[in-house]
Amino acid sequence: MTKKRKHQEDFQKVKLKVGKKKPKLENATDTTFKTKAIQIPEQLKEDGVLPTQNRKLNIKDLLSQMHHYSPGIKHNALLGLKDLLSQYPFVIDAHLSNIISEVAAVFTDKDSGVRGAAVHLLQFLASKIRAEQIAPFFPLVSAHLSSAMTHISEGIQEDSLKVLDVLLEAYPALLTDRSIILLKNFVELISHQQLSKRLKSREKLSWMLSVNPNRRVTSQQWRLNVLTRLKKFLQAVVDGSSGIEDEGLQEQKDSPHSVRNPICISWKVHANNQQHIQLFESGGLQPKINSSFRLRSLVSIMDSAEKGLSSAENLKGFIEIIIPLLIECWIEASPAQSAPILGNLLESESQQLMQQVLSIIHLLWKLTKRHDETYKMELWLRMNYLVDFKHYFMRHFPYSLQETVKHKKKDSCKGNKYCVTSSNSVDHLLLNLTLCDIMVSLASTATLQMDSGWLDMIRKFVTDTLEDGSKLNSKQVNRLLGVTWRLMQIQQNKVATEPLIKAVYTLYQQRNLLFPVRTLLLKFFSRVYQKEDLRTQRIRSRSKVLSRWLAGLPQQLALLGLKNPELSNQLIDIIHSAASRSNKELLQSLQATAARIYDPLEGALVLLPAEAQRRLVQLVYFLPCLPTSLLACLSRCCIMGRMSSDLAAMLIGILHMRSSFAGWKCQVQDNSVNDVDYFSFLFSTLIGFSRQELTDLQGIRGKPHISQTQLSPVRLYLTDLDQFLHHWAVTEMICHSLSTIPSQSQCFDILQTGICKYLVGLVVIPDSTAGSVLCAINKLLDQACILSENLHKFLASCCYSLLYFLLTLDKEDAEHVQKRDMLWGSCISALALLPRLLRLMLQSLQVSRICREELPVVAQLLRLLMQHGQLRSHMITNEFLVQQIIKDIMTLKSGEVQEQWLTDLHYCFNIYLASHPQGPGPINAVY
Repeated sequence: MTKKRKHQEDFQKVKLKVGKKKPKLENATDTTFKTKAIQIPEQLKEDGVLPTQNRKLNIKDLLSQMHHYSPGIKHNALLGLKDLLSQYPFVIDAHLSNIISEVAAVFTDKDSGVRGAAVHLLQFLASKIRAEQIAPFFPLVSAHLSSAMTHISEGIQEDSLKVLDVLLEAYPALLTDRSIILLKNFVELISHQQLSKRLKSREKLSWMLSVNPNRRVTSQQWRLNVLTRLKKFLQAVVDGSSGIEDEGLQEQKDSPHSVRNPICISWKVHANNQQHIQLFESGGLQPKINSSFRLRSLVSIMDSAEKGLSSAENLKGFIEIIIPLLIECWIEASPAQSAPILGNLLESESQQLMQQVLSIIHLLWKLTKRHDETYKMELWLRMNYLVDFKHYFMRHFPYSLQETVKHKKKDSCKGNKYCVTSSNSVDHLLLNLTLCDIMVSLASTATLQMDSGWLDMIRKFVTDTLEDGSKLNSKQVNRLLGVTWRLMQIQQNKVATEPLIKAVYTLYQQRNLLFPVRTLLLKFFSRVYQKEDLRTQRIRSRSKVLSRWLAGLPQQLALLGLKNPELSNQLIDIIHSAASRSNKELLQSLQATAARIYDPLEGALVLLPAEAQRRLVQLVYFLPCLPTSLLACLSRCCIMGRMSSDLAAMLIGILHMRSSFAGWKCQVQDNSVNDVDYFSFLFSTLIGFSRQELTDLQGIRGKPHISQTQLSPVRLYLTDLDQFLHHWAVTEMICHSLSTIPSQSQCFDILQTGICKYLVGLVVIPDSTAGSVLCAINKLLDQACILSENLHKFLASCCYSLLYFLLTLDKEDAEHVQKRDMLWGSCISALALLPRLLRLMLQSLQVSRICREELPVVAQLLRLLMQHGQLRSHMITNEFLVQQIIKDIMTLKSGEVQEQWLTDLHYCFNIYLASHPQGPGPINAVY
């Protein structure tokens, strides 16, 4: 009984009383805790600055969603990224690395919507990111692109081509740096390695076209898509390679007769040792020095993978893989052997595939010409692929395009028999031309006998296409002329080349040709002419068609004028080249058209830009004859100001070299420039105005165009500053030409006769003409020259009129102030050289005839003449005249307060003349 109670006491229940708290258990857990706020102000500040898009997600949130398992979340993240970056473009630079890595990672996403959004975002980023910005991250982009191109999923492979399009458009140079890897990816997209016994024997792997029935498009359409991108990629490789000739009319590497552009040299700079002259064997924008030594390129240091297609070994290896596959594609798309009459008709899709095949081969051929041993490469190509090309490519040549409607009437094939118009605008003529270009590159003069069969087919096709009246675009004409040039190089006899040149000339004679087409034709004919000119030095057998083309160029230039300055420049260059080679037909045509080309109102010389004007001025040197009418036109061109004074000076110098006064040791061409005509040209250009213009000036009266004084019968017509400066620059060249004539006295007599006949007696004379006449007199005057009395009086009147104009000139008149030094120097030099001229001018100063406002001007003139050192002795000789003029002025001013100008005049007279000083040196007057 007692034990039971004790046992119950151990587990005795505690009775709780109402209102009392429950006591805590001994093993109770304390759940109380305390918290404190943690503040990170910098982190909160950064989060606040990050911009967000319309869903309030910033760049970090959107990039983190790119890893989400849900395609919808990733798709929305890509759309959000595009929205955010379009609103805040500066975010791209701050997070470029993360953006590129995340976008590239979804190239291989399983969902097509995500991949499509990634392509759109990449296209948007390509327009915002420069190549140098993305270059550090481009290996990552290329790796993801290669992964997408070689992916097992057909959808990912198809979308990888869209990514490739974006990168080729925006970053072609960066993409072509990984050419070897991407080229292998292209091959794997359309083919697979052929498993055979040869694989075990470790021979070269062979590839065969693959067919995948799971694709959404046909096998032929898939190959077309891949080959189209391969062609774009190879085009980028070609464009990024240096030293590769463009297709068509560009010069070949081995041509020693290429057109060389001259290097413009400023001899004034070189004469002062300010710049050294560097001579190149071939000029142009990128001069090259031909040398037997060759520096090792940096490419030779790289391994074969880094070299890419710049390595001959890699290029050969890729050609060996891709050419058989391209031939298989061609066989699938080629027409049946039973061909219609009007060429072998092709389906549109087949024609596109065949065009891509030929374009890829053509680009590979161009890459082979980059290497040093071009001849060996061409020989290797001919040996390996000529037989297949003749069998498959030339079998149904030429090719035409079949209309989408199968049953067509015969009249639908009108026009060019190789050009059938289609609704999808597929350029099937370019397919035939590309094939011709590929084939003729495999032929040479040595293989002419073996290749005559298919070469005749190509020659006939080219001739018929050129002679046809259909419109050709510049790309077609460029390829067509390239094939024509190659055919002419393979067979260089006149029997073969003349029909080709005639066919090109037929196309050239068509009206309304596009400017790029006309330019290509001009380049072709120019190149043919230069080639023929070098060859005919040994064998004189010129092409009649080429001569006819050359003879028509000057007339075309005269008709063209300013309608198309670029085309006019090309015509001038060709004419200049042929004229420098003394081409008889061209010089005769140029002589007949010279009056229209050098017409001072509507001629090409005054209409075209300065550079074209310079070339036309140089052409004057080559003209067989310079008649009076042409010299009159040239004189008007010089003085009208529509070409620069430097060009006018060049023209005057050229005419001087053509004259009998140039001092040639050999006899100058007969009747090139008549002496009388030459002096007429110089005098007319010196005067600067025609007879009709001088006659019209006589009716002008009053200011602001006329400066007149009561003491001189000559009134000055004030020319514009630009016209004055141009005339003065031309005058200096005229004076230089006159001074080089051996008999100076006879030259002066001719000049004196011209002045007395055409200028003496005129009331109004331009200020530039008066100054030019004085400048020429100063240049030619010597002791043997005798001036007539009429010329003395005329020059004295001109001197006073000019000096009066300069002394009354308002200092605020900036336009005429710039004439002061030139006109003042001419007048003072003439007065110093001709004492009689100074005496006549002083005698004309009859102050009793002038108004009182002109008295201070006369006093200032006398004071300046007395102060001038060159005139000191002459003024002393005429002391009586000066004293009489001063007395007359004093008489008129008697009874009035003596003004300062009169006091200064008395002072100068007493200092310089009255005391007859002997010792003091010359004092140059500053007015």
